[in-house]
Amino acid sequence: MGNKRVVMITGASKGLGKALTHAFAKTGVRLAICSRGEEELIKVKEEVESLGAEVLAVAADVSLERDVERFVSIVENVYGRVDVLINNASIFGPGPTLLLDYPNDDFTEVLKVNIMNPFLLTKRVLPGMLERNEGSIINVTSEAGRTGFAEWGAYGISKFALEGLTQTWADELQETGVRINMVDPGEMDTDMHDKAVPDCDYDLANPDDVVDVFLYLASNDSKSINGQRFEAQSFKDE
Repeated sequence: MGNKRVVMITGASKGLGKALTHAFAKTGVRLAICSRGEEELIKVKEEVESLGAEVLAVAADVSLERDVERFVSIVENVYGRVDVLINNASIFGPGPTLLLDYPNDDFTEVLKVNIMNPFLLTKRVLPGMLERNEGSIINVTSEAGRTGFAEWGAYGISKFALEGLTQTWADELQETGVRINMVDPGEMDTDMHDKAVPDCDYDLANPDDVVDVFLYLASNDSKSINGQRFEAQSFKDE
């Protein structure tokens, strides 16, 4: 039991985070999941436990240092370590809004949540990974982190910053045995996409259909991959 990998997933109560929790549960890992909404999180925990998975669920706002410390400390106390960190949690902010009209407080909140949580969590789990000379960190980015889209506001800007954060950390982690990569899951049928594109009239991917690249990046097959950007909907594990 103690040799099973420990996979930590943030924003696990719905959308991609929920899909990833289910996908990893089927691989026999030990799961550590969190979200700000406790009721939905516990429901996901119960769902994957019914599949036989071992899962630790903690309600936490991982944009706050105290919640990051509490979450990771609980996981380390119960499981002993974190082998894989998937920084999935993020918020969109207001619906489609021009930057000129964007509320200052909302802009600050989106940047705080979407940048501070992967920074704080990565910083917190890295010492243990570096001590063991192994570990995989996966940041969830977006097409909006490469191209600026009108009315996507702070969300897209936060993903630009996340890509820079990933690249910087990847350069610092060279030759350590720890790798950090990023995945663009593409447009998916989620609550966040409904908020971003309320009048969407085209087909969207199901979150369950974009998990393969995450499974690959969490596995030993990707030990040599660091600082790369993957598009989940076109990923093929050769």
